[in-house]
Amino acid sequence: MSRRPVLVALDVNHRDDALRLAAQLAPRQCRLKIGKELYTREGRALLETLHQQGHDIFLDLKFHDIPNTVAAAVRVAADMGVWMVNVHASGGRKMLEAAADALAHYPKPPLLIAVTVLTSMNAADLRETGVEEPLAAHVTRLTALAADSGLNGVVCSAQEAAAVKAAHGDTFLTITPGIRPAWAANDDQSRIMTPEAAIAAGSDYLVIGRPITRATDPVAALAAINRSITPD
Repeated sequence: MSRRPVLVALDVNHRDDALRLAAQLAPRQCRLKIGKELYTREGRALLETLHQQGHDIFLDLKFHDIPNTVAAAVRVAADMGVWMVNVHASGGRKMLEAAADALAHYPKPPLLIAVTVLTSMNAADLRETGVEEPLAAHVTRLTALAADSGLNGVVCSAQEAAAVKAAHGDTFLTITPGIRPAWAANDDQSRIMTPEAAIAAGSDYLVIGRPITRATDPVAALAAINRSITPD
């Protein structure tokens, strides 16, 4: 599987736990997502170790700050050799364009992805921040802003992937959390989709955590997911 659609979320607290999981996951079968908690605790040293083991890293820190600060942050991410990094689309056009421009001169820059509206937020939450338009319309607006600002794609639900592709083309990437195989527990996810359904709906990359990382056999769990989304 050269494309490796599965992004395994290493949502653990410590380096040893992350490395134990990573050691079981072949780089040719998946990529790894590192979020705020693990990165804040373990930092660049963990990324360097994972890179030495051959893993591609999605650095999920969701940068949101003034344009110069975000541009500097994504340059640091590129210098660390990460495969993908993300920012908040709500940071606005100047911030998004500054981030894209900061990566333009790298021979092989990381993919730059925008987060539109956090999945924890609903319409009432948005109204408290001054956003009066419906949530779906706001997601559409921010997605268009990200595409127009030169980003490579967005984090979205699998339910939104087809609409994103229809509006912005097949090369604009969709990274979708909330993916649960039919055999896995839903846990705290409410808007879920199976891996095969998500790929069919237009998802390019699937963020999957607990169905793999908390499985009795993570290797077997990942292999089963990959088989379900690999064309015969």
